[in-house]
Amino acid sequence: QLQLVESGGGLVQPGESLRLSCVASGFTLGYSAIGWFRQAPGKEREGVSCLAYSPGTAYYADSVKGRFTISRDRPKNTFYLQMTSLKPEDTAVYYCAADSRLFSACVPENVRSWGQGTQVTVSS
Repeated sequence: QLQLVESGGGLVQPGESLRLSCVASGFTLGYSAIGWFRQAPGKEREGVSCLAYSPGTAYYADSVKGRFTISRDRPKNTFYLQMTSLKPEDTAVYYCAADSRLFSACVPENVRSWGQGTQVTVSS
């Protein structure tokens, strides 16, 4: 059974960077579709970035384009979200996901199993 564990969140100041990690167990990620989502207080969960095949096919929400980068390390069965130039509006709980449905669209409705998430707070 697939299990995903997020880590790397924390409290940072605007303009700083964080790298989130997602370790998979019970399943070999390989070339699976993977993604990062976030949910801010009072808002719906949204797709931040998804990766289907190669880095050239990655999806990024408009709000994070040019600042966030999704990547994977197959030998470690782990994928990442590098976040730079963080803004207060990036504050949210971040979740990782691996689901074949993400090949079609990077939306929460395409994720069948969620982890616990990791809190990212951007504040001065």
